[in-house]
Amino acid sequence: MRRVLARSGLGLLSPALLVLLAAFLAPVLMMLPMSFRPYLPGQGIGHGWTLAHYVKSLTDDLYLEIAGRTLLLGAVVTANCLVIGYPLALFLARTRSRWRSWLLLLVVFPLLLNLVVRTFGWIALLANRGLVNDTLLALGLIEAPIKLLFNFTGILIGLTHIYLPFMVLVLIAAIESMPRDVEDAARTLGAGWWATFLKVTLPLSLPGILSGSILVFVLTVSALVTPRLLGGPTYKVMSTMIYEQFMQLLNWPFASALSFLLMAVSVALIAASSWLARRAGAGP
Repeated sequence: MRRVLARSGLGLLSPALLVLLAAFLAPVLMMLPMSFRPYLPGQGIGHGWTLAHYVKSLTDDLYLEIAGRTLLLGAVVTANCLVIGYPLALFLARTRSRWRSWLLLLVVFPLLLNLVVRTFGWIALLANRGLVNDTLLALGLIEAPIKLLFNFTGILIGLTHIYLPFMVLVLIAAIESMPRDVEDAARTLGAGWWATFLKVTLPLSLPGILSGSILVFVLTVSALVTPRLLGGPTYKVMSTMIYEQFMQLLNWPFASALSFLLMAVSVALIAASSWLARRAGAGP
């Protein structure tokens, strides 16, 4: 048995696997039976088994709207991070400037700040009398403050800022691992910068794009602090709904069902993206 562990490398992975099982898998398995328990208002968790929580989540218009809003938010935040982050990552991966280290530090710097502090900073910026609206009013670009808080726009801006560094760091690693000889060969054969980018650089960086997109999407749909602060008590997404069911209404079975549905969607998207990445890597 020891020889098998030594040859396969499982011996080195076993401590991390044990931590993962204890910290993640065990609580998840404990929540699974609870999601099938009935809930009696005023009494708590009942006896027996039921699919009512899953049926309610998948048929009630309110929860379907919240689920659609959450997935849309994840998709738009991911797209924003990709559009903003790819040019920045490409520049940082290819530049030879002596300022490269400082620029990388600027990218990573938001991660060094507390998440709540960053979110309150956006509240100060996006409020009706915040810096953004006051500046636009002073410049005469608007006549009344624009509503940027407690709606989709505020959450979108806050989450894009928070998760942009993750996308940039993943893309930098992917671009730096690409062989430069292929791009040089394309330019030697007469391809311009734009043609080389579209036909060589972009396709070779697709695995990094998929990895960064999966990471940002999963982090976005599961984010709680920023949607709760920037979305307010009325604009809900799946994470805030789950928090409300757990901590305020004490409906743990329904909250567990919502959590498993959100996790199932995330796992399905990760599996689909991994399949696409393998297909792209395999080629025609």
